[in-house]
Amino acid sequence: MNYNEAMNINGIEFGDMPPQAFLLGLLSAFDNRYQAAADAFFKEITWKQFFAIICIRLFKEAPTLNELSDVMGSSHQNVKQILIKLEKKGFITTFTDEKDKRKQRIMITDACMAFCERNDNEGNQSQYIIGRIFEGIDEKALITTIETIMTMERNLSKI
Repeated sequence: MNYNEAMNINGIEFGDMPPQAFLLGLLSAFDNRYQAAADAFFKEITWKQFFAIICIRLFKEAPTLNELSDVMGSSHQNVKQILIKLEKKGFITTFTDEKDKRKQRIMITDACMAFCERNDNEGNQSQYIIGRIFEGIDEKALITTIETIMTMERNLSKI
């Protein structure tokens, strides 16, 4: 693949870069651009804070910090900083686990739910943005990409 032609960026020479290195760079650059776009979309919180809210909502039971960190793929310390900011905004609260008093569980608040409803229009805004990002990508290519990244994730966990 001719990366220089595909990327169409003047002044950059990818040369004979292996596709694995190119893909890792591409994923990192995409993550940065996506975060900047999402940060601009939300006025009250950052993309990482919204991602934490999304992840909290995935759990059947209010998660602990360690559980949330695992799902987010981030360090305990980084997730803690995100949660401190969300708590100051009144978007999350913590409480002691009834079965294990050593554990603190994280729960989103009514104010957070109202924020999500205001800013996501019952999922319609997210679906619109996701649709635009994946425009022109068929399901087969998408599934191949998901499988590839999941394999990369498993391989990364072995390092």
